[in-house]
Amino acid sequence: MTITDLNKKSKSEVENLLSTCCGASKWSQSMCNELPFKDEGHLIQTADRIWVEGCAESDWQEAFTHHPKIGDIKSLTEKFASTQHLAGKEQSGVDTAAADVIASLAIANQQYELKFGFIFIVCATGKSAMEMLQLLNDRLKNSKEEELLIAMGEQQKITLIRLKQLLSNADWSKYSASQITTHVLDTSTGIPGKNISIQLKKEKDHKWITIAQGITNADGRISDLLPASRKLTNGNYQMVFNTGDYFTQNKVKGFYPTVEIQFTVFDQSHYHVPLLINPFGYSTYRGS
Repeated sequence: MTITDLNKKSKSEVENLLSTCCGASKWSQSMCNELPFKDEGHLIQTADRIWVEGCAESDWQEAFTHHPKIGDIKSLTEKFASTQHLAGKEQSGVDTAAADVIASLAIANQQYELKFGFIFIVCATGKSAMEMLQLLNDRLKNSKEEELLIAMGEQQKITLIRLKQLLSNADWSKYSASQITTHVLDTSTGIPGKNISIQLKKEKDHKWITIAQGITNADGRISDLLPASRKLTNGNYQMVFNTGDYFTQNKVKGFYPTVEIQFTVFDQSHYHVPLLINPFGYSTYRGS
């Protein structure tokens, strides 16, 4: 299906299709009111604007209820049969996970739900069960305000993935990268810094609020910290790298438990914020 094909359908048909991408009824109904879409850019920019500016916490939480709990493969195939053709591979990293990891995911998700009042939402595509468990335990340390913002962003990532799958014949080549990316290199070993938890924070009312969180991959990178459609407002931001746990995991005595890098967003261009780290020093720059 292409954008043109979507535009030719009735509003009720479009709403039904979009509801398989995001379970918030207000979002899918509001999207229908924007028909027709000029192109892929118009579609995803509208999807993001409605999700962030047109939806409230109740709408976000409605969407969350349409997801299986991480590690709950049975509900993925039974309870969510209507989206299985889109979501079936989103938790493929869990399929081969050890039983103890699945059990830990279930326990941690229960703790998360008790603390925040909604299930743990993460864009699981490409993530292993161990990565999701680490991220889940890291995010348990956040406030509810932070988790709502993070989960809202993760839901939008999932929505965009499903939109791309739904409109598989559309041209998505220009809409795949996060505005903010990072890369960690351990200069003491010359290899990427993998499995490092990183928080992206925004300055609000003279304090820092986490708005996105991720873990570096085997190449030391996070390329999807934000939804591809999201453009940050101008202002001051901070990336916090949990370097202490990284050094501990590698049995190295490190001097810096965390590295905090502040930077200013002043336009809608791409911002790459790399970190060069060793046990007793670090540096950063604006990359490309």
